[in-house]
Amino acid sequence: MSDTTVKTRSPAPDFIDTVAPTASGESVAVRLYGSKGKSGEPSPLVLHFHGGAFVEGDLDSGCTVAGLLASAGARVVSVAYPLSPEHPFPRPLEIGYEMLQWSYKHRTRLAGKGAPMYVAGEEAGANLAAGVCLMARDQRHPPLAGQILLSPMLNPCAGTASLRAANGDATECKWAEGWSKFLGCTYDGIHPYAVPAMAQRLAGLPATLIMVGDEDPMHDEALAYASRLQSAGHLVQQHVFKVAQQWPDALLEPRAPEPCPCAGAVLEQLALFFETSRCRAQA
Repeated sequence: MSDTTVKTRSPAPDFIDTVAPTASGESVAVRLYGSKGKSGEPSPLVLHFHGGAFVEGDLDSGCTVAGLLASAGARVVSVAYPLSPEHPFPRPLEIGYEMLQWSYKHRTRLAGKGAPMYVAGEEAGANLAAGVCLMARDQRHPPLAGQILLSPMLNPCAGTASLRAANGDATECKWAEGWSKFLGCTYDGIHPYAVPAMAQRLAGLPATLIMVGDEDPMHDEALAYASRLQSAGHLVQQHVFKVAQQWPDALLEPRAPEPCPCAGAVLEQLALFFETSRCRAQA
């Protein structure tokens, strides 16, 4: 940790709450999961963003996915990014990218020398992960070994068949409302960092893992993005879980008493992705 980071122990033994400084002097709350690899082998270092349709959620609601990433062998930095509508695009992305730089700068202390760097998130957090990944590519720093997107919100049109089926007869759509509060103006809706589904250039991105449920509202847009990444020549690992309505809701429960019903399958996918993407990055 840097000398400017204030470290405090969380009530639970499986994570540590702390703060990380930004270039502007602002402090961002982060939660650290997992540990360094043993026997000198570095752990994957993952910057994680929680879900909540851009307008809600916190480090507690992100604990399920962050905990699964740690259980798969990763050292995880989970970020309490600023929420909309008080902080619309691009502020959450700017903070996310600064936290990526901070994590990479401290990767040896966090995860071991030469630790491969990843971004990850669920729902709106997966949007931020994908946007930060595009930013890192364009800035050519830091190098990423992969991105992990669970039920990613990638397209604000809210018109896919899977989203319409999930919303049913409801007159309100929390995802459409979240998008409207996240996008500060009309032009933001075509910005690739805000709407990765609109990105015209997908070259130069790292390996990608996409996981969705078979009745997931984000099912169609997630698999469409996976197809585009594959067409661009990238390594893409995708998995569709048959979990009915338990996904992605089970990923957003703050400290749920029972594990996510598909936790075992998620861990298998994560472990496989860490192995294949690490080998690809080192090749």
